[in-house]
Amino acid sequence: MIHSLFIVNSSGDVFMEKHWKSVIPRSICDYFFDAQRKASNNEDIPPVITTPHHYLISVLRSNLFFIAVCMTEVPPLFVIEFLHRVVDTFEDYFGECTESIIKEHYVVVYELLDEMLDNGFPLATESNILKELIKPPNILRTIANTVTGKSNVSATLPTGQLSNVPWRRSGVKYTNNEAYFDVTEEVDAIIDKSGATVAAEIQGYIDCCVKLSGMPDLTLTFINPRLFDDVSFHPCVRLKRWESERVLSFIPPDGNSRLLSYHIGSQSVVAIPVYIRHNISFRDVGGGRLDITVGPKQTMGRVVEGVILEIPMPKCVLNCNLTVNQGKYTFDPVSKVLRWDLGRIDPAKLPNIRGNISIQSGSPPPESNPPINVQFTITQLAVSGLKVNRLDIYGEKYKPFKGVKYITKAGRFQVRT
Repeated sequence: MIHSLFIVNSSGDVFMEKHWKSVIPRSICDYFFDAQRKASNNEDIPPVITTPHHYLISVLRSNLFFIAVCMTEVPPLFVIEFLHRVVDTFEDYFGECTESIIKEHYVVVYELLDEMLDNGFPLATESNILKELIKPPNILRTIANTVTGKSNVSATLPTGQLSNVPWRRSGVKYTNNEAYFDVTEEVDAIIDKSGATVAAEIQGYIDCCVKLSGMPDLTLTFINPRLFDDVSFHPCVRLKRWESERVLSFIPPDGNSRLLSYHIGSQSVVAIPVYIRHNISFRDVGGGRLDITVGPKQTMGRVVEGVILEIPMPKCVLNCNLTVNQGKYTFDPVSKVLRWDLGRIDPAKLPNIRGNISIQSGSPPPESNPPINVQFTITQLAVSGLKVNRLDIYGEKYKPFKGVKYITKAGRFQVRT
């Protein structure tokens, strides 16, 4: 299965490697670096690279490349999912997954990788089991381990490892029992010059934070479950119950977990929550003009917050002299990216940016106008219309605190000008 793992930073340095079977020299990463040089940006690098004797399967997370090396044919999605699980585990343990954090916790990282993969095959990937096996690092534990020479690895096997519910440890007790669910939807859209929607779809996921005593059995029902096109579940969800009744029935993992991911495709009408009126023009003489106004649309009265517009300007642009009635803008003369951070949209006074664009003298005007990449957040709104109906708990007698939060964000949201 997986023979080796290499972690590469943004500078192209292999700063960590782990081998489970035979040691594979890090020169194997040269095939990856060749593919990186040929790609226009990091997202265009092929996730699977074939070499004469190996397969390199990689993911990009937190500006780091995680490259798995396999010597036999394996299902690529299986390896990709495992690599994402590795990064999720690091983020769960250390708060974030960066080069400095990994270097700071080298010992714990190697201990985790040893437990997550056994002889190249995934073994323990559930966060609850790993936290029983390897205690998350803190200052007191680090000092104690340094003095005594002990490690973070537990001497006893996790209780959940031997049960038929491996994602939940036994004997869980809480003073306050609570279950909270976050429904997050990311809108991927392409809007053409006239404001019409070329393509739009929603990538959504439901994250839960469940802190319940004992071994509760939960059912989560939706008002409109037929909205889901393509659903991916956590192993705790009973698939047959969902297929027959469209009800989520599960024994929840203890703590934080992603219950399900879903996709709402083009056959559904996706509401676009913002509109952009734009006028970008370049002339032969005297540079160009820019005038952009942003407003809310189909937000059901919710406030659009955290709005950021990024415009990759043509290479001939030298500078932008603009005025804004809200927020602030920056122009990077090296990357040629104009960034306007305007915050929240007030429908009574729509944000506007306008002014002149300076271009190199003697250079012809650009053949096409640049696109506008949009970021935004809307709280307490699921733009698809998805709503949780109720949450029921069985097998335990207490009444927990329950809550659901909805968030809509921009995914890959682009307006063509």
